[in-house]
This record gives sequence, structure tokens and C-alpha cells, in this order.
Amino acid sequence: MKKSHPLRRVVLAGAATVSGIVLLLSLKPSSDPGSAQAAGAGAAAQEAAQGGAGAAVSGAITGDASQTQYGAVQVRVTVSNGKITKAETVQAPKGGQSDQITANAVPKLNQAALTAQSADIDAVSGATFTSEGYKKSLQSAIDKMKASAGASQGAAGAAPVSGTFEGDAAQTQYGAVQVRITVSNNQITKAETVQAPKGGQSDQITANAVPKLNQAVVTKQSPDIDAVSGATYTSTGYKQSLQSAIDKANASAGAQGSGAQEGAQEGSKAPEAPKAPEASKAPEGSGNAQAGGTFTGDAVQTDYGTVQVRITVSGGKITKAETVQAPKGGQSDQITANAVPKLNQAAVAAGSADIDAVSGATYTSGGYKESLQSALDQAGG
Repeated sequence: MKKSHPLRRVVLAGAATVSGIVLLLSLKPSSDPGSAQAAGAGAAAQEAAQGGAGAAVSGAITGDASQTQYGAVQVRVTVSNGKITKAETVQAPKGGQSDQITANAVPKLNQAALTAQSADIDAVSGATFTSEGYKKSLQSAIDKMKASAGASQGAAGAAPVSGTFEGDAAQTQYGAVQVRITVSNNQITKAETVQAPKGGQSDQITANAVPKLNQAVVTKQSPDIDAVSGATYTSTGYKQSLQSAIDKANASAGAQGSGAQEGAQEGSKAPEAPKAPEASKAPEGSGNAQAGGTFTGDAVQTDYGTVQVRITVSGGKITKAETVQAPKGGQSDQITANAVPKLNQAAVAAGSADIDAVSGATYTSGGYKESLQSALDQAGG
């Protein structure tokens, strides 16, 4: 699938195993009492976590943050040998009555995720919005697992992972925090903020905290870093976005590993690292995604609400596009009802994010294209 933003394309030197990257770049499991440990799951659950193909996946994967009426919900799953062994919330609604609802609902949702080994779980009574947000974020994490599946196949002799990976924006009480990392030979060589709180006292706090956080990441090669004194919210948001960037590095490695596996099965020599971009070229209109499955793009904030896109890929082509989130309320309902079907159809027809904006829906179209491109990145297109 042709990509409309070549500068955003993740460039990998080759395929690497997911487990190898996770050892270098994974966040240690949280001791949050809201998390739950699995007692075990059957073969069907393993099939669901792996996407039905490839060697067993292991590692920690954070789903996209799902915005609800009462706050963001974001889920992280830990996977071992293709099974979800732990589910926990990175973000959940808080403040006032939300604290009680979250404390009641999240442990039940975590346990349900372990039992079902999928996002097909029941909502908790009295926590409808939190439950729906949880399920969306959980599905996003599972989509990322599918993108990673198969990375360990054909891993022998694979080149280390390199590239630039941008984490999801983490919302804090004082503003969004978003982190970008540069990886070379499986090592984080640079960390920087794309967004950070600003205005008033936040300027001083950000100027003090961000350089220290960036340095800590490069030193520790992990999001398991200490918060900067006096910048608790910024530090927490930074670590959440950093984990997201690392998850994307893992997912991208999986997509590249799948491509290398296909090449090996055909008896062809895997391309050398400098030639990797040329190896992914395909005739116009044919699509070039190496992976098949369902991939959920990042949630994109617009002036009128969040836009998030999910695509289904089969045989290297987008067969379905749909919105997980779109602006709603007031006039937005009419604009969304008109624009989204057209954008979905355009994505399938173009096989890329290079689609025209819908007249009268400029912001929604822009957000749609960004989220679509993110989904394509995860698909390895």
C-alpha cells in the first residue's frame, strides 16, 4: 500500500524478534493492584492473541488511549507465548464519583480480558463508558500483538532494528506529553518530546524536567525511569508515551519479520539493510503491506473531537476501513455521518492514506488521514 507521508515511514534495518526487542526496551510489569494475573488459557486463546499465525508472541503492549465522556482509558497487556497473562490500565477516569467506579470496574475488566483472551468481554454494570473505552483500548493492544506475530520466525541472522518511533500523546492535568525515540541497532540513541505542557509555570517545569527524562531514557534503555521532582504529571505522561513508542518499535519489527519470512520461503535472499526501502516497493494500486489482519491507528485529536481508524488487510490490500472514534454532538453528528463513509470508501479504493478531504469536513478528514497512516505503519505498508 502506497504511503502518503514518506517522512513518517518507519525505516528498519531488518527484522528482529519481538522477544529480543522486549528484553531491551520493555517496561517492567506494574504492581498496580488493579492488574490481574492469568491462571491459564486454552489453545483458542493463543490463536486469538497471535492472530492465527506465526510463532508465539511475548512482551508488554500498550493499546491506544480511548477517550470517554469521563476521561481516557488505556490498557496494557503482557503476553507470554501467545497468551495474555496480565491486563492493567495505564489510564482510567478519575476524580469524584469516577474514582469509585474505576476502582470497582477495572479489576473486573482486567480479569475478563484474561479469561476471554480477547476484547469480546461484557461491560461492567454501572461503568458503561469505562467498559467501552477499555474494550477499545484492549482491542488496539491485541491489534498490535497481531502486527508483532511472526517476528520470531526467520529471526536467525536478522539485522537489529533501527528507526524513529513516535509514541501516542498522553494527556495530563497540565497538557499533552508525546515522546519520539530514535533506535539504532536495538538501542535507544535519542529521546525527545514532540509535545509537552506549556504556558505559565509549566514552561519552567518542562524546561527542567524534559532534558532529564530524555537523558534517563537513553541511559536506562527503558521507560522504567524515575519521575523528576516537581514534575510528577509530566514524568508520568512522558513514561506512558515512551512505552507507546517502544510498543510501536516492537510492532514494526514484527511486520518486517513477516516480510523476511515470506522472502525466505520463496527461496529468495533477504534484501540487505540499505536496500530495505526498495524491497518494499510494489506496482501502483497493488498495495505493499506485508501483514494481514486488523490494525487500529493512533487516535488523532482534532478541534472537534477524536478521530481513530481501523483497517482490515488481506493479501496486501485494505479490504475494510472503519472509524473507531469520530467527532460527535451537535453539528458534528451530521458532518461525521456524511464524511466517514466517503473516507472509508476512499481508503479502500486508494489502498493508502493519500485520499482527498471531504468537503465541509476538513478537520475530520485530516484526523482520519493521520490515523489511517498510523494503521498502515503498523501493517508494515
